[in-house]
Amino acid sequence: MLDLLKQLNPGLTLADVGEKSFMRYGRVLDNSDFVEVEKLMEETKIPTDGNEYVPSVESLEAGIFKPSVEKLHFGGMSIQIGYCNGKNSSLNGLEYHKGSEINVAITDFVLMLGHVNDIESEKYSVDELECFFVPKGTAIEMFQTTLHLAPCKVSDTGFKCVVILPLGTNTPLLEEEKGHDKFLFMRNKWLLSHPENERFMSMGAKAGIIGPNISVIYK
Repeated sequence: MLDLLKQLNPGLTLADVGEKSFMRYGRVLDNSDFVEVEKLMEETKIPTDGNEYVPSVESLEAGIFKPSVEKLHFGGMSIQIGYCNGKNSSLNGLEYHKGSEINVAITDFVLMLGHVNDIESEKYSVDELECFFVPKGTAIEMFQTTLHLAPCKVSDTGFKCVVILPLGTNTPLLEEEKGHDKFLFMRNKWLLSHPENERFMSMGAKAGIIGPNISVIYK
């Protein structure tokens, strides 16, 4: 699949998530820690259009799985376990959080990644992006300095991805939390929108991406 993606997207810097270049953005985790949640994701659906992001799902957080992940990967901090399923294939914007994010690939997908150190004068150029193919069954940790957003599909079916974050991330801001930072879009979510993303812009996001709204071609 990766070879095909490289052929179809000659303008993108594409690598497998297991390659050394990913180490700037995160690390691959032992997938045996996440087998339980992969089975539970069979109950979730891929929307017919767009993406569906759910920050916290009771069935994914039940039992010993959540406290185990808190202990092994978050230093005992409280977390939330949800998912992002969808049909996205474009950049649309880039976000970052204070704290790592764990993704578990229930299907193959591609992530477009950047680094917060490459934000200059409140702008990020797509020329700095690196794209990574994440095979089905792979679990990764992305560091808090990593710019990212929703996965990009590599098939007509779409993608499924488990999303594990510090508790409260991507939930609505309190009134007293608004207005202090123009890129603070939701709780613990700093978002640089692509100016062509009408949904983000209509919701009050601030444009911060320079360059085309890149898409991943897969066929």
